Parts: sequence; C-alpha cells; structure tokens
Amino acid sequence: MSTEPEPASKDTTDAVDTGPETPGTAEVPAPDTPDATEPDAAEPDAAEPDATEPGTTAESAADAGDGGEAAAQVSEGEAELAAQRVERERIERRKAERQGPIDAGGKLSGTAADLLAAVRAVESGEKPTAAVFGAPEPARRPAPEPVRRPRPAHPEPAAAPAGPVGPAPETVGSVRGVLAEGGAPESLAPQTAALLGEGAEEALRADPWQLLRVGGVRPEQADGFARALLGAQCGPDDERRGRAVTVWLLEQAALAGHTALELPRLTVTLAQRGVPDPDAAVQGALAEGEALAFQDALDEPGTRPERAASGAVGGTDGEGAEGESAEGEGEERPVRVLIGLERYALAEESLADGLARLVNSKPEQDGSTPDWERAAASAQGSAAELIRAVAGHGLVLHTGGEASLAEPAALLRAAHALGLRAWAAAPGPLGRDRFAVLLGDPSSDSPSPGPGQAAPATATAPAAVTVTGLLTGAEGPGRDADGALDLDLLVVLDAPQLDVEAGALLAESLPDGARLVLTGDPAVLWSVGPGRVFADLLAARLCPQVASRRPDPGPLGELVSGIGIGELGQVEAPGKEVVIVPVRDAGEAVHRTVQLVADSVPRAIGVPAEETQVITPGHGGAAGTRALNAALKERLNPGPGRFGGFDPGDRVVHTPAPGRVLPGRVVGADADGLHLSCAGGTVVVPQDQVEGSVRHGWALTAHQALGGRWPAVVVVLPGDAVPALSRPWIYTAFGRAARHLSVVHGVEQALPRAVSEIPAKPRTTRLPVLLTPQVPATD
Repeated sequence: MSTEPEPASKDTTDAVDTGPETPGTAEVPAPDTPDATEPDAAEPDAAEPDATEPGTTAESAADAGDGGEAAAQVSEGEAELAAQRVERERIERRKAERQGPIDAGGKLSGTAADLLAAVRAVESGEKPTAAVFGAPEPARRPAPEPVRRPRPAHPEPAAAPAGPVGPAPETVGSVRGVLAEGGAPESLAPQTAALLGEGAEEALRADPWQLLRVGGVRPEQADGFARALLGAQCGPDDERRGRAVTVWLLEQAALAGHTALELPRLTVTLAQRGVPDPDAAVQGALAEGEALAFQDALDEPGTRPERAASGAVGGTDGEGAEGESAEGEGEERPVRVLIGLERYALAEESLADGLARLVNSKPEQDGSTPDWERAAASAQGSAAELIRAVAGHGLVLHTGGEASLAEPAALLRAAHALGLRAWAAAPGPLGRDRFAVLLGDPSSDSPSPGPGQAAPATATAPAAVTVTGLLTGAEGPGRDADGALDLDLLVVLDAPQLDVEAGALLAESLPDGARLVLTGDPAVLWSVGPGRVFADLLAARLCPQVASRRPDPGPLGELVSGIGIGELGQVEAPGKEVVIVPVRDAGEAVHRTVQLVADSVPRAIGVPAEETQVITPGHGGAAGTRALNAALKERLNPGPGRFGGFDPGDRVVHTPAPGRVLPGRVVGADADGLHLSCAGGTVVVPQDQVEGSVRHGWALTAHQALGGRWPAVVVVLPGDAVPALSRPWIYTAFGRAARHLSVVHGVEQALPRAVSEIPAKPRTTRLPVLLTPQVPATD
C-alpha cells in the first residue's frame, strides 16, 4: 500500500446523521430523541439503531439494495405493485388453507392469551415446558412427493393500468384534513390514504396510532397526533397504542433483517417504549391478527431434529434417547416463542416449501449422464464440480469471490449446449450487466466491466436478467401455461442479496424438475430486506455446496480475501492498486475525496472520474453521501440544480421501489418529470416523486454499490463512521474495486478492529427450523 498525505482542510467533523433513510420515501421530520443508537452490522449504510435491542429502535431502512429495472411497457413501480398483488393473493389462498392446528414451526393453535400465559408459566418456573406445551400435536408432515400447487396468474407486462394506481383524490383530501387537525405533516396524506384505503379518514379518527404504519413516522410523533385528536381520552395504556407500537417494532426489526422476534426481547423493548403492559400489547396484536406467534423447538448444536412441532416434547435422537418418545416421557426440548408479521412469516414458510420441493425432486433428464460428464470434463477445477452437482440435483449452492463468476458462466454455457433453457438472474442491473459481459466471453480472465457495459443477449446464448424483470415478465423467458417460469435452469447471482420475499417468489415460480443454483460471496453484506436466505441455506447443509477454489487476482484480491477471514494485512501494490490517504477530520476527507476523483486517480491511474465510484458508510454527516455528492457535483458537473436540485449530466441513483437502486444520469426535465438514462433505457420520474426517489450518485453506500464493480473506487472512512464499520461492510466496500482502491482513512485503529472483531450482526429467522424437517437426513 502507499500513502499520499496532503495539506489538511480546516473543516470540522459532525456526527453521522441517523435520520430516516427508507428507500423510495421522503423523510419525515422527527424531533430529537434520547434513544441510544447502535449501528447495525447487517445494514451499516446508515448509523441506525437495532429495533430489537432494549431501549433502541431501527428507525429506518438504509437507501440500499438490489437495483431496479425499467421495463419498456410497464414502469418499475407498476411492476413492483403487480408482483406484490400476486404475492398478497397467494398469501390469502394459503391462509384459507391453513385452518386448524398448524404443523411444525407453524402458527400456534389456541388463543393468544393461552400462549402468553403458558410462556410466562415456563419463564417463571411455575411449570416445566412439558407440562405447559405437552398436549399432543400432529407431527410435521414428512416431505411428500413434490406436487405442484396452483400458481397465481402472473400480470402481463404489456397491460398498463386502466387508471391511476394511487388513492382517490377525495380520499387524499380527507386524510390531509385529519393530518392537519392532528398537527401531522400534510405531505403524508397520499401514503396514508394508500395504506389505509377508502375509509382512511374514519380509520385515523378511530385509531390515530394507525399513523405509525406510514414509513418514517415514530411512536412519539404518533403519540402527539393521537393527543391532538383524542384529547383527554389519550393515554400510554391505550390498547390501540400498545398494538400499534408492537407492530411498529416488528416492522423496524424487519428493516434490521429479522423475520421475527423472540417474545421476551419484544416485551422488554415494548416496556422501553413506554408501553405499561407489554404482555397485553402483544396479546392484543395477536388477537387482532396483526402479528403471528410461533413456537419452534430448539435442538442441541450439531443434532438434527426429527420434527420441530408446536409444543413438541419427548425424545430426541441424541445419545440419551433410547428410541422411546412416548408423550410426556424423555428429555424436555427447549423451545423459543417468536412473534412476527404475517407477510414475512408466510413468505419464509413459502420459501421453505419451495426449496424443499427442489431438494426432494429429481431434476428433468435434459441431456444424458455421459453428456453432462463430458461437459464437466471440458471445464476446469471448481467449474467441473459445479456442473456435476447441477446434473443430479435440483438445488445447488456455489460460493466464491469475484473471479468465481467464471464458474456459473461455464455452467450456463454447458447447459445451453445440452439444450437446457438456462438463464441467470441478478438482484439488480449492476450485477446483471457485469455478468452479461462475462457470459459472452468464455475466457475465465475476462475483466469486470463497468456500469452500462452489458453485452446484448442473443437468442442463441444463455442470457442474464434482473430478478425483478424475470418475475414480472419484463425480461427473460416468460411463463408457461401453468404460470411457472419457462426455463430448465436458473442461476441466481449475488445470492446474499435475496430476502425472504424475493426468494419465496422465485422458489414458487420454478417449474417441477427445474434446477436452481444460488451463487454468491457469503462474506458480503446481507440483503436489505428481512432474512438471510443464502447464509441459512449454507448453514442447513441440505444440498450440494461447491466452494470455488479460484482466487481473486492481484493485490486487491489478496487484500479483500484477507479481510474475509478477519485479517487486514499490508499488500505489495507496485502499480498503486491500493493507496491509503490519511485524514484528520471529515472536512479534509471530503476535500481529499474530490481531489482523488477529479485529479489524482485520472492522472496517476488512468481511470476517468466517470468510472470512479465513491463509497461511504452513511448518507448523513459531514462526509456522508449528501456532503460528498454536493462537493463532487460542484467540481464535476456544476450547475444551478434547476430540476429539483439536478442538472443534465448529473450522476444519480433512482430508487423506484424500496430496496431497489438504479444508477443513471439526468437527461433533462419537463412537465412530465425528471428524465433519466438508466441501464440503457429512459426513465421518467414524476415531479412529486423526485425528492424521495432520486439522489446524486457520485457517492453511494456499500449496500447501494452491491452487485457493481468499478475500475476505481474511493472508500471514505471519516471518524464519525466508526459505529457503522464491520467486517462485511469493509469487505463489500473494498471489493467493489477492479483496478484501483483509494481509502480515505480517518478512523485509525477502528478499521483493523472492525475487520478482526466485528462480524455481521445476527438476524432472527425461522428458515432453518422450517427446512430441516422437510428434507430427509443424509448419512
């Protein structure tokens, strides 16, 4: 590594902003709060608190994600709404089928009050687990022969909506009046009306805490709104408040990556939020159907449960079990009670069902065994292992760094040569375009492309698409007569970015006999949405796993590989591949960043500013994305910002839906809105959506940069970013550089400490418990 110190700037450092950063939504002004904030290692793009820690809340999601895709005939927002409608219809059908006692790991039978009383009895020691939860329950069903359940009809991408998608103007107007009466920002009216529907005004007057359902609104704001509407009738012990805060905490937990919360943790956090009777609040949320309760049996590490049933007790398959599992006999098995939101609970169960179907089914025999073996023999190293694994299994996991992408590319070419309809899907356009270039070049030494350099797909070769485009039909093979994706093999790239909802939609959309390969680098940041699908599957070990042995080359590969195992070592960089730039404060960090992008890197490395990406931990603060983008715009594309703060030529990121990031540039603006060039297409953002969904893009957070690689990257680490640093964040940020990495370093020893001591923050999920009983054990 080398260092290039320069004269210090006189600017001082401000604290990192922890305000709301929900992608695709405008910020809601929030009063200062004494709540402690703790950065979430799983989502470190903003210094936001973890909703599941007592006394803290995760107030928003980071502006991050997997990138959107503008279809030619349907806008990204409309496609997203259509996909959500399909998912809601499927969930309603599943709810109708799930009457009566639920199998393993499912929703508890009995009343919410019975549940809470039973849990408290166990926690207080009044009764043993067997006495409370010992009633006989049906065992979880064994994995049957795969049966394709009916699929929902998929929305046709060419069918544009017949009218406005949003709420009726009169509904918005009535909601605006109620908000004004309660002292809430009238700008929340459209979103509130969309969430609460036609009777939104009456719903708000009957339960003012419904305002908490609007993104960015905090409990203290909803309390003030309720006091203005209800007067003396408003109190902290109001059951409506208890229910609303319970649901709000579960939503904040989802933003932090959890699909459910353990009951004791939830009740402690409710108490910290000023709810006098947390048990009653949870009971009310359960009784109203606003949350679901689950009881999952826990097993000793290293053992495989025979079942994980609601109320399961009795023998285990450990050493002490003698094969006798009579009711009420044998060792007690520990259980945990979880509370979660229905949408994530059902998505996780749907994902488990879909993955189990793939694991337990035999793939279609496309190509003879000798043909597959010849294809594997013609490949090299780990690519041959991957081809052999895919030949005989419906689900395969593949892990590795940037260089390992050559292996799924080899798999796709081999499958295509065998006559399979093979496709690759990435969470966003950055990953899609990067892989498309690699897919078109059979050489394993193909360089990583920059954004916008995608090779056009042809009808005679496998192609790469985005996950959103694949599911909506805007890209890819479309669907067959049964509603399944019309393909034989799907390779999902950047799999750690998959959350449970996207994963469930993919698994449910695959036809019987199809093969699914999930490939990615397990050391990068996890998904913006709830769940840790790829990590859970790797830990479950229910299908073949192929670990690439192809190392990332050069000094950058050596540096990033070391970070992945918790070591930040010095590397020889004769070509200035890695440069450390020490700074004293945030003002100097901004100054040096602009200098690097505009002058030093183009002059010394030969990479122009257009191909250099700046990455920083958060949006706020004196060296966050806002401050850096303002300084970079002034130097690289100065202008008055006459189009809502933007000028033609500005580098931007568009967030058409929460968790989606679409890089592009401003083309112009007119009465229709702001015109952007994104991923080779034109996107028009309506004027009223520009402020909430478009940001300047010279500087991004690490989550926004996921899936992309740039010839040069400048990572900015100001002193106030220390709480947001973790090993996955540093690994992700440093790994975005293909040729050159500059580190604007102001965190001193916090950088090596984060690499060696701060792994990803755990997430509470149910996927392993749901998967294990459905997949036969392999000896």
